[in-house]
Amino acid sequence: MIRVLIVDDSAAFRTGMSRLLATIPDLEVCGIAADGATGVDLALREQPDVVLMDIAMPQTNGIEATRILQAQAPHIGVVVVTMLEHDDAVGQALRAGARGYLVKGAPQAEIVETIRGVHAGRAVIGAATAKQLAGVLELGHERDPFPDLTPRERSVLEALATGATTTQIARQLGLSDKTVRNNLSNIFTKLQVTDRTQAVLKARAHGLGI
Repeated sequence: MIRVLIVDDSAAFRTGMSRLLATIPDLEVCGIAADGATGVDLALREQPDVVLMDIAMPQTNGIEATRILQAQAPHIGVVVVTMLEHDDAVGQALRAGARGYLVKGAPQAEIVETIRGVHAGRAVIGAATAKQLAGVLELGHERDPFPDLTPRERSVLEALATGATTTQIARQLGLSDKTVRNNLSNIFTKLQVTDRTQAVLKARAHGLGI
């Protein structure tokens, strides 16, 4: 059973999401909060597996709440759930430690897939959501989102975005594990991220691996 905490200042969203998750056999809502500060306190007390975190909330917003949970309970997976107009804030939330992103109104299958994926330790941006986010950010084919990457680094990033491990990437590209690790280090620097999870989220937000 995957225990989920819902943190959102919209009563309609909290009710709707609770009812939706109640229909999924392996998901259980263990708590509900209407603001970030209460959400953090509840998460630290209840220790859910996944938190569905709104971004724009009173008192403590979702970005700060995510940052606090990442520092105090990094084992709890945070999925930011928001409207597309908050795309800049989404990037901040991902940098704060969120491991998934959903647009409000995403299909039920995508919501469930994202929760399960984050619980399994993966970085998840659903395919439909990633395409919507890419459109909002005007990331069309005519503009290269990662101009500093070499062709090999781009290939490594594309493979990483599909969920491949270092060894799997090495086999796919005919490289050694050490070469892949070196490329990943360069990619993290160029993308201004600190780890694989953030690199995957950034890549998928730009349409790679989906």
